[in-house]
Amino acid sequence: MARVEIKEISKIFADHNAVNNVSLTVEDGEFLVLLGPSGCGKSTLLRMIAGLELPTYGDIFIGERRATRLQPKDRNIAMVFQNYALYPHMTVYENIAFPLRVRGVDKQATDAKVQWAADLVGLTRMLKRKPRQMSGGERQRIALARSLVRDPDVFLLDEPLSNLDAKLRHSAREELRQFQDRVGVTSIYVTHDQVEAMGLGDRIVVMQAGTVRQVGTPEEIYLHPADTFVATFMGSPPMNLVETDGLTLGFRPESFLPAVGFASDIAVTPITFNVHRVEYLGGDRLLYGNVMGSLPNTAAIARIPSSVAYTPILGSEAKFAVANADLRRFDKDTGKAIEQHKPVENRRAAYV
Repeated sequence: MARVEIKEISKIFADHNAVNNVSLTVEDGEFLVLLGPSGCGKSTLLRMIAGLELPTYGDIFIGERRATRLQPKDRNIAMVFQNYALYPHMTVYENIAFPLRVRGVDKQATDAKVQWAADLVGLTRMLKRKPRQMSGGERQRIALARSLVRDPDVFLLDEPLSNLDAKLRHSAREELRQFQDRVGVTSIYVTHDQVEAMGLGDRIVVMQAGTVRQVGTPEEIYLHPADTFVATFMGSPPMNLVETDGLTLGFRPESFLPAVGFASDIAVTPITFNVHRVEYLGGDRLLYGNVMGSLPNTAAIARIPSSVAYTPILGSEAKFAVANADLRRFDKDTGKAIEQHKPVENRRAAYV
């Protein structure tokens, strides 16, 4: 395991600045997620850490070593790709053992290491199978075990769950988090999926257009976005943004509720909401409409628990509200957060 330090890294391709002056520290044993839309620079940054791309400017340190210009093989890192890169003609055992055989490790030591890695990821009974006989989640585990036998200082994972269907992705995400907790290797994970980022990361780095917009825990980034980009990128549905005379107000759909249900001792901001459509999601309903009186009347979404007895009249104005502690304020010109609030402790308890 090792600490990773990225100092003022930039990568320029022709006239395109893919990564622009990024500085980050990944603590020893931390699971850090690089999150952002396609083209934001997250994969380029990961490839520079791996040694697959040379930075135009800046430095990378892995542990105590300056690794900026080291070859990938000399960095003691392990990388898991989107397609897992397994050898189809080899068994699970042979795939896991391959890095050790390349290094010339003797059979007895190889056997012990493969058995140890296979046990960690739950593949002990599948070592004689071929990859084609395995599910997508099991193939992911093969790739992890193959990386693990190398005793890497750092794991680099480039969207390893993107080829899985939704149900399998959920279980694979849980397995990956359990794996990280057991092994404790410093890990850097790239994804465009904010659900993966929220569920996996100790901290999240939100990137856009080659720059870092915010670094923080999942809770910090969700509840206290640094700017309007982070506010709308994180969350499904995203944060509602409403322009007023002096600034931009932001509030999450789950904080935007019928005014009648708030406890009397909760300070709220009343908002008139014209509901156009209701979407039933089982445990919740999404109400789509417009906030009236804003500049201009702005589209917004309310997320209401199905357990709340409320039936909107479509096309009519209704009295909604947001607890003042759940409002976020952003500079209208720069989009940056103006101030931070302490969120309501147990918002549901404050709502009847």
